[in-house]
Amino acid sequence: MATRRVSITISGRVHNVGFRFFSREAAENIGLTGWVRNSPMRTVEIEVQGEDTLLNLFFKKVGHGPRLAHVEDVVISDIPIQMNETSFDIFH
Repeated sequence: MATRRVSITISGRVHNVGFRFFSREAAENIGLTGWVRNSPMRTVEIEVQGEDTLLNLFFKKVGHGPRLAHVEDVVISDIPIQMNETSFDIFH
């Protein structure tokens, strides 16, 4: 299976609803690495890396978000793979 890394920008009601913690839990449960942070533009930014089939599961989860979120748009683009990454982190 091919490994890839993607950048995801999620907009809507995604701040102050637990989106970063939701994303980290989803990534860790699926077996992905990367990071998530809130951006000043009121979006959530994610970089995530793993096998295509696992990434697709992650896309479905963050496309809905946690219970209190309302996802309006998800933009996904491929970016270079980060070698030796071993965890999924929350940046503040």
